[in-house]
Amino acid sequence: MHSIDQLQTIINKAIANTKYTEQPAELYEPISYLMQLGGKRMRPVLVLVAAELFGGDIKKAIDAAIGIELFHNFTLMHDDIMDKAPLRRGKPTVHEKWNESAAILSGDVMFVEAYKLMIKVDDTILREVLDIFSNTASGVCQGQQEDMNFEQRDDVSIDEYIGMIRKKTAVLLAGSMQIGALIGGADKQQSELLYSFGENLGIAFQLQDDILDVYGDPEKFGKQVGGDIISNKKTFLLIKALELAKGEIADELNYWLNLETFDIEAKVSTVSLIYNKLKVKELAEAEMVHYAGKALTSLNKINASDSNKKLLRVFAEQLLIREQ
Repeated sequence: MHSIDQLQTIINKAIANTKYTEQPAELYEPISYLMQLGGKRMRPVLVLVAAELFGGDIKKAIDAAIGIELFHNFTLMHDDIMDKAPLRRGKPTVHEKWNESAAILSGDVMFVEAYKLMIKVDDTILREVLDIFSNTASGVCQGQQEDMNFEQRDDVSIDEYIGMIRKKTAVLLAGSMQIGALIGGADKQQSELLYSFGENLGIAFQLQDDILDVYGDPEKFGKQVGGDIISNKKTFLLIKALELAKGEIADELNYWLNLETFDIEAKVSTVSLIYNKLKVKELAEAEMVHYAGKALTSLNKINASDSNKKLLRVFAEQLLIREQ
């Protein structure tokens, strides 16, 4: 099997060689711009890994992999509009560089282009692949809306949160792997086991992201540490803290959550100390390990060589053991 680095190189070359020559330029230039900003290409790489896991030819999976990456970037383009984000990977977001209308329309075209690539799979699996892709796309949008709804609620449960991140984050990893497995020749049972692996790994990944947002090293994490605290984002840590906090600790937590103007460093520091008192980091880590374990259980059941499955184990470890 190819290494992860090799597959990333293959994906990046394919993206670089994809030219959008259609007019008007204002509709297609933002697509090329966003796709060239880089990233780890985790989702398209997983399409190729899954195809190769079952002895398939990755060349047959390239179009679907790029389709997955187009869809992922479509969601990022629209997320940036909703979040009013000025930067994406250190560069101006599409709506900042062009305008919101251009970003909305370009995002829509990216979604269409993703489908155009997805329908290039073999006719024998076309219907199944499109079902998976369509359900994945719907799930991601549902998860995004639920995440936005949570901003207006104070009674979000852990179960609801896990359900939201399952849709918003995990199903795209899972769908990518299932599509790749089908292209690689896997039967339905094997492709569903790989879906389960990707889904549970995606949940574990998001829980790790929640932890790193508070406790990570900003130089290595790549984002502002404490951003979730600043915005009162409903993460596992905050939901669990609201569930566990009593008396003075609950009063202090709610005080900071309800402040409209505040000193950023003071809020991050104080809420972090509350998290430490309630040991919510340890609880989040235990939950992350639980879902990582479920992912590996599914992987162990897959009928593929140990050497091929080793690549996915290493990938899972790299994903979940990010430096803090």
